[in-house]
Amino acid sequence: MERCFSRNGSSSCSSPPPASPPAVQLLPSPFQPPPVPPHSPPSSLTPRPQQGRLSFAAVMVDVSKWPLFSLLSTEELATIRQACVFGTSANEAIYITHANEVFVFGLNCSSCLGTGDNMSTIVAKKLDFLGGKKVVSFSYGSGPHILLATDDGQMFAWGHNGYSQLGNGNTNQGLAPTLITATLHNKKVTEVACGSHHSMALTHDGEVFAWGYNNCGQIGSGSTANQPYPRKVTGCLQGKTAVAITCGQTSSMALIDNGEVYGWGYNGNGQLGIGNNGNQLTPCRLAALQGLCIQQIVSGYGHCLALTDKGLLYAWGANTYGQLGTGNKSNNLTPLQIMADKESRIVEVAACHSTHTSAAKTQSGQVYMWGQCRGQSIVLPHLTHFNNTDDVFACFATPSVMWRLMSMEHDDFMTVAEALRKEFDSPETADLKFSVDGKYIHVHKAVLKIRCEHFRSMFRSQWSEDQQEVIEIGQFSYPVYKSFLQFLYTDTVELPPEDAIGLLDLATSYCENRLKRLCQQIIMRGITVENAFTLLSAAIRYDAEDLEEFCFRFCVNHLTQVTQTEAFWQTDGAMLKEFISRASRCGAFKN
Repeated sequence: MERCFSRNGSSSCSSPPPASPPAVQLLPSPFQPPPVPPHSPPSSLTPRPQQGRLSFAAVMVDVSKWPLFSLLSTEELATIRQACVFGTSANEAIYITHANEVFVFGLNCSSCLGTGDNMSTIVAKKLDFLGGKKVVSFSYGSGPHILLATDDGQMFAWGHNGYSQLGNGNTNQGLAPTLITATLHNKKVTEVACGSHHSMALTHDGEVFAWGYNNCGQIGSGSTANQPYPRKVTGCLQGKTAVAITCGQTSSMALIDNGEVYGWGYNGNGQLGIGNNGNQLTPCRLAALQGLCIQQIVSGYGHCLALTDKGLLYAWGANTYGQLGTGNKSNNLTPLQIMADKESRIVEVAACHSTHTSAAKTQSGQVYMWGQCRGQSIVLPHLTHFNNTDDVFACFATPSVMWRLMSMEHDDFMTVAEALRKEFDSPETADLKFSVDGKYIHVHKAVLKIRCEHFRSMFRSQWSEDQQEVIEIGQFSYPVYKSFLQFLYTDTVELPPEDAIGLLDLATSYCENRLKRLCQQIIMRGITVENAFTLLSAAIRYDAEDLEEFCFRFCVNHLTQVTQTEAFWQTDGAMLKEFISRASRCGAFKN
């Protein structure tokens, strides 16, 4: 049996270098942790959300859960293919378009936006460095520093660099994306991972490289000296093929192609899962996972989650916030199976080195969360209403960062509602046409029968319309009838108040009460002095009591102006008398 030994399993973390040392922040543990940078002060970049959706594995994700994206227009959101929110306060964002253009915006701590300066921006700025290449991996540290890998194997880095975590051989802050080539010649990088102030890269041939801050051995070099360039991690990884990498704040993990897991670096909370809390300066195999084939591993601030090929979930490390999901807050030095009572197998786990939050998704689509959730400590996996693990981090993690680079594939997935909206008035798929004012509207009988009782009755065999391919409509105008049919496909109405009166008439005739309420809302929002009396007349005619009361009150409150309009004096005498009488009873003519 292969065994791994630490050169110095009990070594303590060395002091940070004198150049730009960060403030000390304590891990929730009785052991002395490594220093990490302080949190940035809260930012004002928290405007109202705007709608937009990203998809991952055919699940649509609402980007508005991350307030930063409300800064983008609908047109800009439509161009996004990949996106990530990051930073100590979740106030920086990057997105890549379908044209492989890179844009950034946000607070810009430590020049992490790569714009060439340290100025914040609420307007997305373009970074010209990809040259048409696709992004395959993205990660961020606590400074933050940024790593990005492209589909041709190149790796770019920028941002905080106080410990050479950019891998460019110096400690100067990276103001703009820099191609990292030192010690990586002829190597194609397929995945990148960032800890607090150290970095890792996985190459196409399964080699692992690490560099940057090394006070606890997180580089895996056998010492605690910082590493200015990417260095191949050897020891127990020598001759093995890694398929995935992940970083905790100051620890590192690698998943091997045979399902084994190796860890090294800080271990004060047992996050290496090796049965003790001594730091490891070289990779050490997690013996407790022997016999299991791990297919996914993720790291939180000081804990880890591992998912087997059979859908079993294991957790170990820090547990002050219940992030292990064991039902208590005791750290675990070795992997412990959790969620064993769930009937559906686990298919995805989620964690992020900057949070104490955990999440998992089952094969049946259920999403669970636990750990630090909006300040609360959830010690057992809690079933949420979310469709994906990303939403857990958007709504409950602190900070509310994205735990991975999310990808957007507009063409690969469409909801039922989106498909119906798209096929409305489509000649290619329609099996029925309405002719209104000499214009055709293309629809689908099945949709109309499902959505409207009037059409369900119409398309019975005893009705002549059931056999017709074209149905003539003469009672309503083309804009009104098309808006009605479109409502059946979309649940929305887009008409000016004057046309909404005609649609209100139709809704009353067809007994469509929801549509009737929508028409009333449109009319209320669009009422003016000029059209108020016309709208009041329509409300009375169609027995819309709430609308009638609203229009009446508007006319009374603007009585002088309303009585000077053409619509007022064109009203029939009986209604005019009734209005004056009612207004008088309300005291409209008192001095």
